[in-house]
Amino acid sequence: MVVAAILVLCVHLAWIAFVIFGALFTRGRPLWTALHIPALLWGIIVEIGPWPCPLTLAEQYFEVRAGLAAYQGSFVLRCLDATAYPNLPALAVTLAGVAVCVFNLAVYARRLRNRMRSARR
Repeated sequence: MVVAAILVLCVHLAWIAFVIFGALFTRGRPLWTALHIPALLWGIIVEIGPWPCPLTLAEQYFEVRAGLAAYQGSFVLRCLDATAYPNLPALAVTLAGVAVCVFNLAVYARRLRNRMRSARR
């Protein structure tokens, strides 16, 4: 079960990296764009809403089954608190997460606007 918890943690980190940096990777890749936009929306919903991330729940489940003490609260908050943002309140971390998602959506909006302008010419 420890291996399963580690695998879920790796998937979770990859998911977060995809949400944060996906707009940089998706240019000219329509399939990845189609996957990234819902991922961004999901990231915003999970950060703002009262619902836990399913990957957080899965990681907690496997940690408990492995006999490890499962953490409480948001996966992102736990990781960021432990690494880069130890003294920031939870609201600041949430707002930063939402800001990253909104920035990515703005990148897509700009690409769409430029594509529409090019199509009119």
